[in-house]
Amino acid sequence: MEGILPLWKERGMTSHDCVFKLRKILKTKKIGHTGTLDPDVDGVLPICVGKATKVVEYMMETGKGYIGEITLGYSTTTEDRSGEIVEQVSVRSIPSLESIDEAMNNMVGKITQIPPMYSAVKVNGKKLYEYARAGETVERPVRIADIKSFKRTSDLLVDEEQGTVSWKFEVACGKGTYVRTLAVDLGANLGYPAHMSDLTRILSGTFKASDCLTLAQVAEKMEQQEIEEALFPLEFGLKELASFEIDQELWDKVKNGTVLPINTVPEELLSKPIVFMYLQKAVSIYAVHPQKKEYLKPIKVLRNNL
Repeated sequence: MEGILPLWKERGMTSHDCVFKLRKILKTKKIGHTGTLDPDVDGVLPICVGKATKVVEYMMETGKGYIGEITLGYSTTTEDRSGEIVEQVSVRSIPSLESIDEAMNNMVGKITQIPPMYSAVKVNGKKLYEYARAGETVERPVRIADIKSFKRTSDLLVDEEQGTVSWKFEVACGKGTYVRTLAVDLGANLGYPAHMSDLTRILSGTFKASDCLTLAQVAEKMEQQEIEEALFPLEFGLKELASFEIDQELWDKVKNGTVLPINTVPEELLSKPIVFMYLQKAVSIYAVHPQKKEYLKPIKVLRNNL
């Protein structure tokens, strides 16, 4: 079995839970997910099966899309609704739609983020959430996030009793963006403690919600022996990389991991890794040799037989 399975991760499960269950359903151990989704978050989680696990690292680099909800009025330890309240300030002066839209628009582009304490970012070889659970604090690294778009998609929901104001949003962003932190920082820019009160991933790379199957649907497809039809070729996980079609003479070298002269490919392709294609199949990923700049070196052999 080989390919990419776009899974609709349901709430209440970790990404690792999904992999664990799929290993049983698909009766194979060679399975990997392409980017963690928190247990409270549902949505698109592409899963790589068999040889497709070789492209996991490239799929983790792809852009993501989310819909969710931001709530002003209180912040939490986890920056989402599952955490304990850290700061609470009733929203008496409700921000105008114009000021909210302007504040969201000002966060589009390259921005800096400090990852939440409850996250898997490692500091000194230990995950931040491990420090948080032990009641320890540690200096967190500043990261650059790329926000493609960040828009309000609903009117304001005012809860006078709770002293909160909420609205729906949609965001398109680069890899490694913490949408929870985006919500907290937006609240700070508007003058209130805030948290992300809801989140669903609707896009991961080229995969969208309509491509996905739930775990129950995967099990059903497996039972009906239709699972192969549900898998996307591993080539779908490499769509954001440049590709170069090779002939049989070159294929004979590439399948053996041969180092190639740099003029094998057009110069405009050299800035990023290049996917070598043979007979419409991705067979290897090459890049400029780190020591010998006049050569191309294979960084990942995907297939050595067809």
